Amino acid sequence: MDYRLGNLKLKARVFLAPMLEPNDIAFRLLCRRAGCGLTWTGMTSALSKAKLDLDDKPVLQLFGNSSRGIKSFMKEYDSRVSGWDFNLGCPSKLSKKLKHGACLNDLEVIEDILRVMRSCTRKPLTVKIRKSDLAFDILRICEEIGVSAVCIHARTLSQGYSGEVDYDFALKIKEKASMPVIFSGVSNLNDVEKILRDFDFVMIGREAIGRPGIFLGLENKSGQLLKNGTRTNTDEHGLKGDEVGFGEYLKLAKKYGLYFRQVKYQAMNFTKGLADGKKLRGDLVGAKTTEDIERIMGRKE
Repeated sequence: MDYRLGNLKLKARVFLAPMLEPNDIAFRLLCRRAGCGLTWTGMTSALSKAKLDLDDKPVLQLFGNSSRGIKSFMKEYDSRVSGWDFNLGCPSKLSKKLKHGACLNDLEVIEDILRVMRSCTRKPLTVKIRKSDLAFDILRICEEIGVSAVCIHARTLSQGYSGEVDYDFALKIKEKASMPVIFSGVSNLNDVEKILRDFDFVMIGREAIGRPGIFLGLENKSGQLLKNGTRTNTDEHGLKGDEVGFGEYLKLAKKYGLYFRQVKYQAMNFTKGLADGKKLRGDLVGAKTTEDIERIMGRKE
């Protein structure tokens, strides 16, 4: 079955949420391989000159507190992405300092940024928001401009990524919105089935870190999910858990020339939920080269 986000056809309604450190190109590609419907990049400045690897055709998430640089940036990358997103949800200390993300509360500035972004692409444009006093005002602006979907993380700025999600608040956003609504803030994968009854799409963020295999079968019950995100059998696409495991991540990391520090960070993540995870992490602390990481992680396979 096909689903639609704007003019984009999708095969699945479960997405990889935008995360700054975890969402490198190798990790995003594994998530897509596992059946993730759409991936988001980490937040990116329109003024950035950094090289972007976009072979997974992700939604490219922008952040900032003005529209400066957006037109030229989007013109450069529009053909290489599936869509665009603007971040109004990040609660980090840097966001507080620079007044962007969840700390950008000037509605005129928000409207200007979104109008510029909408004028630069025919592809889907989404906006990530949090529970706040401005949430419904931002929703109104999104609808006036023609944003394709809004993503609601129903925790407050002060909650960050912890504490209870206000599911009722998210439902109020869904009830008010005339556009699709993406739910964010999943803390228990068992809730995904219910969320997809109440919302158009769902994003998986922190639960996916180090576990791209969680996307194997999240929208069907044909295989049992294991603690480390793999499954007891192959899925309907013939994929096995080890086909989206760390060994495959490492191959992609080498292909794209990811820095050693990033590979080591992801190796730590991939030990999450493993019986010998604590020992592996202890060994990884002393790793000095990619070969060291490969040797240490190879022992678990």
